[in-house]
Amino acid sequence: MRLGFLGTGWIGRHRMAAMAATGLAEIVAVAEPDEPAAAEALKLAPGAARVAGLEALLATGCDAVVIATPSAAHAEQSISALKAGKAVFCQKPLGRTAAEVSAVVEAAREADRLLGVDLSYRHTAAMEAIRPLMAGGALGHVFGVDLTFHNAYGPDKSWFYDPALSGGGCVVDLGVHLIDLALWSLGWPAVERVESRLYAKGAPLAGGVCEDYAVATLDLAGGTVVRLACSWGLQAGRDAVIAAEFHGTEGGASLRNVDGSFYDLRAERHLHTRAEPLAEPPDDWGGRAAVDWLTRLASGARFDPEAAHLVTVAGAIDAIYGR
Repeated sequence: MRLGFLGTGWIGRHRMAAMAATGLAEIVAVAEPDEPAAAEALKLAPGAARVAGLEALLATGCDAVVIATPSAAHAEQSISALKAGKAVFCQKPLGRTAAEVSAVVEAAREADRLLGVDLSYRHTAAMEAIRPLMAGGALGHVFGVDLTFHNAYGPDKSWFYDPALSGGGCVVDLGVHLIDLALWSLGWPAVERVESRLYAKGAPLAGGVCEDYAVATLDLAGGTVVRLACSWGLQAGRDAVIAAEFHGTEGGASLRNVDGSFYDLRAERHLHTRAEPLAEPPDDWGGRAAVDWLTRLASGARFDPEAAHLVTVAGAIDAIYGR
């Protein structure tokens, strides 16, 4: 497949390397205004052309576009690429609101092109061990899910802190991963009610700024309650606290990070006071969502109706923000 890359910062280059390593892709073009970032990308794809922007990228004859630009542009750029007949793989969030996400999904449906979003935690060895237990009923009725993602640092780009550009703070940046993980693992039950509390610098959120601490409760059809806590810059005593814990009538299971790592994840099955290991690091999972999309694309996959669930997740986030 002939791929064009729009945005080649660190995460864009990481996904480029993962896709190139499969042998399923030829990187034909890169659109990146930052000189050092573009130079690093072209080291990974020395045969690629450097072009100026999305319009020039689409004109190269690529089959698909990989988007890793600031969030405010994701929806518009994805729609433009889809309308040009290109498949799209986009960094999260696909849009700042459910309306933006819905417009992208509809554009993919109309173009009959494969749409992927980098919801990478689905592809960890930890979740690949936990989800079959849930699907097979080994945990019984999963009535409670606790989700946690505290990042002790927060983003290093100013646009993340402008809600008009980012769509929100730690919820849309970090919470999106775990909300998607929970709803996907549970088989997409409807979100019936949402309550939330959002804070910025220790005070209730006011207009014009992004939250850096959030707690939310999501009541799902079927009687499951999901509790989410996420933050930027929390004094948590470590780099990160990441967890997805599933509580069922016949047992439980958990994904948790190890020693504050952003990448090392452990999965366990819980039987009362006993814990059984399911998956241990190391696990090189960061590029798997991109590789999964590329593999399906190379096999001829077109629009996937499962993309509608991207709107479900975005709708839950909208409800957390009260919009």
